[in-house]
Amino acid sequence: KQWYQRRVRGIRCGKKFLELPYCVKGMDVSFSGLLSFIEGNAPRLLKSGEYTPEDLCFSLQETVFAMLVEITERAMAHSRSPQVLVVGGVGCNLRLQEMLSQMASQRGASVCATDDRYCIDNGAMIAHTGNLMFQHSMTTSIEDSWVTQRFRTDEVHIAWRS
Repeated sequence: KQWYQRRVRGIRCGKKFLELPYCVKGMDVSFSGLLSFIEGNAPRLLKSGEYTPEDLCFSLQETVFAMLVEITERAMAHSRSPQVLVVGGVGCNLRLQEMLSQMASQRGASVCATDDRYCIDNGAMIAHTGNLMFQHSMTTSIEDSWVTQRFRTDEVHIAWRS
């Protein structure tokens, strides 16, 4: 926890924004170019004194969160939703909550950020979804189950919402 708190303080200390690769296509984001860019350029940028480690962390956070806010706004428009629920580990981040709140406010919407106790582990959400699926006779045997890394959540049939 102390390591995390030092990192968060470091990000807040970043002042100089570095333009990083930004890739949003519809509802899809690609972070692959970000890591490559940082790994390839950080040593030079830091050695020259042009940027600090805090600046690079700040730039990375702002870029990733901007991408997430953009697709969240798009999802709200498509679903005509007046609310955003922020969950998961990244949901603890106050800067993300702030950026989402600004976007939602501009749309006349609201953001609901769950208590930090519920943001750090998605296990409860997965278990709840599994229970809903079971209640609606949506079962898969172990032999028929598999992992799909590029699984599209917008292609999932949600029986309990039909």
